[in-house]
Amino acid sequence: MTRDPLFIVAAIACFVVLAILMTGIGGFAKGGDFNRKHANRIMRYRIIAQAAAVVLILAFVLIRGR
Repeated sequence: MTRDPLFIVAAIACFVVLAILMTGIGGFAKGGDFNRKHANRIMRYRIIAQAAAVVLILAFVLIRGR
């Protein structure tokens, strides 16, 4: 399973979501100018990346689950 390219892409997508989430949380915690300028954009990127990760996970389950 770990050698399956679709699994690897889905796992990378999950780590991308985690990285974006940690950047957003760090910005909220720090506050200041960075948070005012980029908070909404970062969370929009997280939602898009999360949707892509969910689609990839569902595709993996549908394709490999048979």
